[in-house]
Amino acid sequence: MAGLRLRFLTEPGEFLAAAGDYLGADPVVSTVVTTVAHRMLSQRAEELSQPDRTWWLVVSDDSGTVVGAGMRTAPFAPDPPFLLPMPDEAAVALAHALHDREEEVLAVNGALPAVELCAAELTRLGGGRVQVTQHTRLHELGELAWPPPVGGGLVVATEEDMGLVTEWFAAFMGDADEQAGRPRGTRAHEMPDHAEMLRRLQAGRLWFWVDETGKPVHLTGANPPSFGVARVGPVYTPPAQRGRGWASNAVAEVSRRIQAEGTRVCLFTDQANPTSNKIYAALGYRPVVDMADLVIVH
Repeated sequence: MAGLRLRFLTEPGEFLAAAGDYLGADPVVSTVVTTVAHRMLSQRAEELSQPDRTWWLVVSDDSGTVVGAGMRTAPFAPDPPFLLPMPDEAAVALAHALHDREEEVLAVNGALPAVELCAAELTRLGGGRVQVTQHTRLHELGELAWPPPVGGGLVVATEEDMGLVTEWFAAFMGDADEQAGRPRGTRAHEMPDHAEMLRRLQAGRLWFWVDETGKPVHLTGANPPSFGVARVGPVYTPPAQRGRGWASNAVAEVSRRIQAEGTRVCLFTDQANPTSNKIYAALGYRPVVDMADLVIVH
């Protein structure tokens, strides 16, 4: 570990100031961390569910250059740290630092192989075994390839749509669990709360695809841009409306609008869901980095 330094920061602004150049150099890979950091900049500290367990990590080499980053900001149990790519020895050193801080860590999410190395060292220090709950792949859109057109069009969801949006968010997460072979509801704790859903609606970053009668048949969302990158998700079509091209057309149009703003666009897929991976590849999305959600079982 000689030459590497781990710094834990408590303020997202301080973190962005320290790691901004590193995050901005590969803004697609860092999309989750930068999106959360910018969102939390605009929130009050009292909104944090675990203020004493919220931190930002900056990893520097012996010249002071930032070579890795991470965060622990999840608003749901068990508050998994999220790691960006970092040197292998830094991931191992992070496990030691968390152990020394007496932080209970029962899950680690983020880029491979850092999360695997960190989780494995945590179990060596504190017992338990590592299990994978999800393998994800981050993709970036190159040149958009339009799907066969369908009727209807894209409309922005409003606060009046809160009920349907919330219902479809929950169904999206349940379906994603089932398609990946997990018990339905495994990731229900990651559901945005009412305040977060309201923020998304007020920001105009949730869209319905409506059919020719004006009936909503699909939901697509996207994060506000961070370091020039916006991330699409969720993408949900109710079972009775599937196989009709709604999702492909909605994602294509949302992606087009994001690119038209001069913003790069990316999205995550669950590697256990071949259907969505195939759809996004057909639209022009290309793999960037593999990530995983790991849990530590005692």
